[in-house]
Amino acid sequence: MNKNKNNHAHVVAVDMGYGHLRAAYNLNGLAGGQVYSVNRYRGIPQADKRIWEQSRKFYEFVSKFKNVPLIGNKAFSYFDKFQQIENFYPIRDMTKPTLQLSQTLQLIRRKKWGKHFIDLLNKDPRPLVSTFFVTAFMAEEFGYRGDIYLVVCDADISRAWASDQANVSRIKYFVPTERARTRLKMYGVREENIFLTGFPLPKANTGSKRLTVLKKDLGVRLANLDPNGKYIKTYERTLRKYLDGHLRRTPTRPLTIMFAVGGAGAQREIGVGIVRALQKKLVEDKVKIILVAGIHNDVSRYFREEIINLGLRNEIGKSINIIYAPNKPAYFEAFNQALHQTDIIWTKPSELSFYTALGLPFILTEPIGSQEICNRGWLEKIGSGLRQKSIEHTAEWLFELVDSGWLAEAAVEGFLEAPNLGTYHIEEIVQKSYKL
Repeated sequence: MNKNKNNHAHVVAVDMGYGHLRAAYNLNGLAGGQVYSVNRYRGIPQADKRIWEQSRKFYEFVSKFKNVPLIGNKAFSYFDKFQQIENFYPIRDMTKPTLQLSQTLQLIRRKKWGKHFIDLLNKDPRPLVSTFFVTAFMAEEFGYRGDIYLVVCDADISRAWASDQANVSRIKYFVPTERARTRLKMYGVREENIFLTGFPLPKANTGSKRLTVLKKDLGVRLANLDPNGKYIKTYERTLRKYLDGHLRRTPTRPLTIMFAVGGAGAQREIGVGIVRALQKKLVEDKVKIILVAGIHNDVSRYFREEIINLGLRNEIGKSINIIYAPNKPAYFEAFNQALHQTDIIWTKPSELSFYTALGLPFILTEPIGSQEICNRGWLEKIGSGLRQKSIEHTAEWLFELVDSGWLAEAAVEGFLEAPNLGTYHIEEIVQKSYKL
């Protein structure tokens, strides 16, 4: 265990997909750069490892199986019922545990799932900051001696995120939205245990608490998103005020679109469809595309092979870039760096939805799971996300949005409406807890 006295917390994630680990990576400053994976650490008991592996494989199978014609959607819908988020209205008592929550707690209480990990952390009981609810439940069940914090990674959450005895639980929550806060109270969590902080965003993309890097990037991005100046001309005085003068009127690069696949590598074919629809503009250097393969070498190869099949080999490394890394920390680093040159994010409404707070408009693919449906609704509500239209006609509808200034407006709505200081707020609360 890392016992550096300058570390304020143990930051813990589950290495399954990107969402929970991405949030933890952005908080690694609290832990001296070291993030623990509860399902992958040296010395993990085989019984614990087996439970985690079964969960991971099932999740990845279901996520990919959703794309199977005819039966895929039905099968996924059946699975999603176990983790679905109930209708918000009418506001009511929702403290009764669901089947998913009961099964999770049974594994912890009967199988002692996670006890070994919590015992290790208890040797140095600093505040525990987890980005996955199971670890927080483990800590509470096995008597962790430090404070327990849980980072919520979606705009709304299922009953599984709160204990079956939420009204007496020690777990404190960092939530990204007002809806998530209200939902937790419906599950029985005490109001004093809920902090509305926003999602933890990378400091590499926000800069200081004055958002210096974010404002500079957004000032450049707006000129690319609004080359005709329709939006900028109308709101120029206000924009210059909010961006501390960082506002350009003329584009400095081709319009740059980032397409990101999910942690299970799903929806990769959409990325190729976008390239196909925009290949003329790519060759003419009017558009750039960043294809995010993450840590999936098979996805990276797929992108490369399909680009070559389209006759665009010479564009690889020029107007088309592929982000691939051998591990998640390296991927997150490369991803964050690429955001500085990105104008539009095209992806499913995962935890990345909160990156709209960096002043990024979103084109949204179909959500996978009820939590992503809620994320999509949140993006649409604040005006920074739009559902994708016909991919084969991307060159038409996308540039209509650019010419009208709508994407520039969406970028500003994301910047203004979504919390962008989540990392700083979380750090301040945890550091104060540690000093006490």
